[in-house]
Amino acid sequence: MLVATVVGSGIMAEALSGGNVAIALLGNTIATGAILAVLIGMLGPISGAHFNPAVSLVFAIMGELPRAVLAAYVVAQLAGGIAGTITAHAMFDLDLVQASSHGRHGTGQFLSEVVASFGLVAAILGCRRFRPGIVPVAVALYVVAGYWFTASTCFANPAVAIARSLTDTFSGIRPIDVPWFVVAEIVGALLAAWLLHWLLKGQSSAAQSAAANSPRL
Repeated sequence: MLVATVVGSGIMAEALSGGNVAIALLGNTIATGAILAVLIGMLGPISGAHFNPAVSLVFAIMGELPRAVLAAYVVAQLAGGIAGTITAHAMFDLDLVQASSHGRHGTGQFLSEVVASFGLVAAILGCRRFRPGIVPVAVALYVVAGYWFTASTCFANPAVAIARSLTDTFSGIRPIDVPWFVVAEIVGALLAAWLLHWLLKGQSSAAQSAAANSPRL
């Protein structure tokens, strides 16, 4: 559903924008942020809303996700992403699988994906520690912002990058550029995990703070 929304809204936005790339990107952005908030709120209680291999890797390193589960999640994330691209193409009567010709390369793109992934993981770890109830909205808003302040338009997800290499539409990325995006996304995620581990050390969680401040009989 996430990738189907990213790709499908990109197709729709490009068709309706009359060649105005800014308007097309805005339509793509709004749809992506909206579906993220819905999916995280809906699936968070079931699977932790793990749509992102880089995020799942961070939780595995933190000891909160067994390696066997990590492997299963990554397979599901990749399969789901590819299925999302194919579904979007089917809805718009396009060739189901395409090779993207949209170049996204260079130092700026690599740095953008490091920053995008770093901020995404930081938002997840920080918000879930102190205000877990706002994680769906926080992640959605971060990605909405990331679409506009990063040169790469905030992929921040290896599974999404791979899936988007299979569409030669507005949201596509050339297959040859995908490995660099994946490396940048993992680097950004690991940097965020390291920094947030240091930053949150000794900080009370929301649940601990509530327990400490509760009345004593």
